[in-house]
Amino acid sequence: MNTRLAAVAALSLSLAACASLQPPVDAPNWRRDAPDPVGRLKLDRAVEDRLLALDPESVSAEDVRDTLSKVPAPRVILLHGGVYPVHLAMTSFAHFMIGMGYPAEQIRHPSDGNWSHSPYEASERVAGMIAWSYEHDGLRPMMVGHSQGGMQVVKVLHDLAGTFAKELPVWNPVTDSAERRTAIVDPYTRAERPVIGTQVSFASAVGAGGPSGVLPNQWAVIGRLREVPDTAVQFNGYFLGIDWFTMSLAELADRYHNASGKVLVRNVVLPAGYLHVSVPVSHHLPDNPEYKRYVDAYRATTEKPDESQMPGTYSDNIYYAADNWASIKKHWVLEAQRLARARRSRG
Repeated sequence: MNTRLAAVAALSLSLAACASLQPPVDAPNWRRDAPDPVGRLKLDRAVEDRLLALDPESVSAEDVRDTLSKVPAPRVILLHGGVYPVHLAMTSFAHFMIGMGYPAEQIRHPSDGNWSHSPYEASERVAGMIAWSYEHDGLRPMMVGHSQGGMQVVKVLHDLAGTFAKELPVWNPVTDSAERRTAIVDPYTRAERPVIGTQVSFASAVGAGGPSGVLPNQWAVIGRLREVPDTAVQFNGYFLGIDWFTMSLAELADRYHNASGKVLVRNVVLPAGYLHVSVPVSHHLPDNPEYKRYVDAYRATTEKPDESQMPGTYSDNIYYAADNWASIKKHWVLEAQRLARARRSRG
């Protein structure tokens, strides 16, 4: 497909996604009938005690198996790249997470069962789904994006920050439709609050930028691509040492930043041998005992790990997978602890 046809296809997909936002469906009695994830939380006391004792920065395989597997998990929204069939790379990452112990039902889309979202989908839908999931689960969701999907992650964060619009509709992922409301009931305060301002607990983007920024679905965010708004608790930006697709060198690329200092932003440079198209491919790692031991033992630091100590080859993408997984485990713990403490405080 030549460049002109690709741009036309992208524009058509973008317009179709925007059109699918309408018409919203009625949501009668949503205030009265709002879910109460804090009140409905039922945990064995021993499991809850173990959960509250966990160190989010150092979560072992045993912690995942014996404790986290028995507590609620935040929804993880995966966003794949824009060129077919690169969505299979994110499907691979979904299976990596499942192999490491994350519940599949919190990754799959509740309506269509897909593992990841297209970057041509209206970003407002993803933002509205994040608010709906927070209201229903009491856990702030996470996002992981690849290539154009990484750009979409940043765009969604700006949607939630109110950068583009003052209101956003709630998006129900079960019916896969917008609801006729722009607010949710906060699961902790039980007060009504707007979708705007809802946070994700963790977000990451790899390979975001380059020529795909000229496509219509990315115009709104291209000038803000490295600006991380306060709608994330933590953001990991991954750069390939040499990214031929985005025509960039990691050492020369602009870094992600947060103006207020409220967001933990990590800029991580991956080895030069990692390939843009396949960097999320990691489904095989949990099945290899040596690889799994490395991923389980990995702890995120400000220092770049010694590549000579990493098992496998560049095509195994173990550094990208391990670093993401460390942050996903961390915020799984933090969100579940927050929910458990709220339940205890209610008595």
